[in-house]
Amino acid sequence: MIKRTAIIAALLAAAAPGIASANMELAKSKNCLACHAVDTKMVGPSYKEVAAKYKGDASAVSKMATKIQKGGSGAWGPIPMPPHPNVSDAEAQTLAKWVLSQ
Repeated sequence: MIKRTAIIAALLAAAAPGIASANMELAKSKNCLACHAVDTKMVGPSYKEVAAKYKGDASAVSKMATKIQKGGSGAWGPIPMPPHPNVSDAEAQTLAKWVLSQ
């Protein structure tokens, strides 16, 4: 059992850079990086700031996925986040989880 767990952990660690890269590509393809960066505030907050703000919030993925698709205002200052209706439910969930993992 320990050997199996070690193998699974090694496989997940090896896959993590590819998953992170794929999620970065998704963020690029949906124009998220026009306003956000991983570790630098731009028009919107950095993904690390967002992850820190929502750390421990069990409903954060759902809230963030909704905000990605429908937009919002007031959470990070006066500049509203525009809606992104071209982002599917699955893509919004993936992006939210990736942002919160920063």
